[in-house]
Amino acid sequence: MSHLDAPTADTCAVVLAAGGGTRFAGTTHKLLAELQGVAVWRRSVQSVIDAGFESIFVVTGAVRLPMSATDRARLQVVHSPRWAHGQSTSLRAGIDAAARLGARRVVVGLADQPFISADTWRRIAHAHTTNPIVVATYGGVRGPNPVRLERDVWPLLPNEGDVGARDVIRAHPQWVTEIECVGSTADIDTLEDLERWTSY
Repeated sequence: MSHLDAPTADTCAVVLAAGGGTRFAGTTHKLLAELQGVAVWRRSVQSVIDAGFESIFVVTGAVRLPMSATDRARLQVVHSPRWAHGQSTSLRAGIDAAARLGARRVVVGLADQPFISADTWRRIAHAHTTNPIVVATYGGVRGPNPVRLERDVWPLLPNEGDVGARDVIRAHPQWVTEIECVGSTADIDTLEDLERWTSY
């Protein structure tokens, strides 16, 4: 367990779960597929819950995530009507929801990355830096998620395409702080990915 406390109330988590998952050849959407007995999306979101975020936005699109009353008490579901236009539209939907809540920053991750730990989410949320962007590294290698974005950065994020915050990070490397984390950013994109990690 990390020694870090829960993220402050002005820091929201945004979990992107809106994509079509077209590379997955299973009998269901990849987020609904079970990994060691637990749906992929639920494993991913559970780490965010365990990290202690007061507000967690789960952005949906292509598939409806089955949620219990307990889930709905912990999570705020935001539907991205333009999810098919790329990840940027779903990110925008999550950030807009956080903005309405008055958040100062968001920590963003993906629902198909079930091995990112609660400790990693907390480390990124708590990073002490004046830079507006915080990214995780694993073994010295920058991982794509989670990433923390301060409110000043939000207007610069794209409204179209499958890029998220990547282009802003590349254009402004001086704005980025890296935080070393432990874990894996492996995602579940294909049936082979699921089978590999099921037997891991």
